[in-house]
Order: sequence, then structure tokens, then C-alpha cells
Amino acid sequence: MLDEAGLESALSGLVPGQLAHDLVESYIEMRRDVATGTLGRSAPGKFVETVVQSLEQLETGSFESHPAVDQYLKGVESRTAVLDEDLRIAVARVARGMYTLRNKRNIAHKGTVDPNLGDLRYLLAGAQWIMSEFLRRASNVSMQEATRLIDMIQTPVGAAVEDFGTHKLVLRDLTIRDELLVLLHATHPQRTPVADLLKSTARRAPTSVRKVLRQMWDDKLVDGDARIGYWLTAKGVDAAVRVISAAA
Repeated sequence: MLDEAGLESALSGLVPGQLAHDLVESYIEMRRDVATGTLGRSAPGKFVETVVQSLEQLETGSFESHPAVDQYLKGVESRTAVLDEDLRIAVARVARGMYTLRNKRNIAHKGTVDPNLGDLRYLLAGAQWIMSEFLRRASNVSMQEATRLIDMIQTPVGAAVEDFGTHKLVLRDLTIRDELLVLLHATHPQRTPVADLLKSTARRAPTSVRKVLRQMWDDKLVDGDARIGYWLTAKGVDAAVRVISAAA
């Protein structure tokens, strides 16, 4: 499991705490989406925006709340070298490539020939590289701690869900409850019909799956019913995130 607190603490030695939090939050969301094959989240765009805010902070001592992302990334490498080349050129170019792919390859929507999961993996790899570069510059952690955090960032993400089109298959050995949390997270915030959940949990007894869904409703992890389907509540999203983070 990723050490979120350790990552935020280390990055706060380079950029303000809110930016450190936003970098870690959007990075972890990308890891979860790669693990579950989930498309359409805003994490890649949010990550690049926060990278730009971080570069602004390092360059000028302040950052814009709504930065002109592409304009900044185009212009930073030609300005007087306040930032060193690794940040001004390498980080900026990786971030701009990520931003271009996020905006131009329709990553948020499925296409006829769907390149998007591969694109999302590429975006995650770019985020891993940038996070590692920032961690190398963190002034408040030892070399050993920075190495540990970078190794953790670079850990490959194993697939937690395989999508066959007609149904999804959770690949990890989980309880019925946790399996349903993962499946519902993959379609959140849309509702998922019970028939789809039963297809995706075909190795389970349908009566057991329905019983667990009712218990999850009682526990306020999901809302909906057997007629219209179910979706995660805010409490359910938090529970699903914990399960997926442990698996990713």
C-alpha cells in the first residue's frame, strides 16, 4: 500500500502543503483507475495542473489558482533560467505530453477502437517519473527515505479488474463485499444494474451476492435497490478506495 502521508510530507519540503496533497491525491487516483481499468476520471488533467502550479511556485514563489497550463508549459523553457534544465525542460515537456494526450486522445471516453487504457497507463508512467523527480529534490527527507518513496512510486500497478465487454472480472481474491465495492467503483458515479453485478460475480452464488448487496445498503455503502441497480455512496467510495489502494 502506498504511504500517502509519507509522500505528502516529503513533497511539502519542495512545494506548499496543498500542492503536495493535490499531487499525491491525483497520482493515487490514476493508480486506482489503471488497476480497475476505469476511464473518464479527471485525475490526469488535475495532476498536470498541479505540476504547473508547482513549477510556478518554484520559479516565482507563488502560483495561480487556475493556471494557463499549455501556455505555461510552452513558455517556461525559453525564459531566463530560474529553474534548472531538469525542471524547465524535462519535467515541463513530460507534463505537456501528458496534457496533450489527455486532451487530444479522448481519454475520457471509450472509442470504437479503444486506446484509452493504454493511454492511461502512459499517463501514469509520466506521473511516476515527475513524482520521482520532485521527490529527488525534496529537502526535508533523508536520501534513504527519498529512495524508499521513489521505489514505492515506481512500483508497477497490477490489474485488479479485467473488462470483457459483456462483464468485468475482479482478478484479486477478495470477499464478496470488497469485490462488489471494486466493481461499483469502476462505474461510479453511474448506477450498476444488479444483472450486471451478477454477471461480473458469476463465480459466486447469486443469492449470496444479493444478500451482501442488501447488507451494504443497510450499512450505507450503496444506495439504490434490486430494481434500478446500485451505486456507491460517499462512504462506499471511501471503502472502495481503501480496497483498491491495497490491491494497487
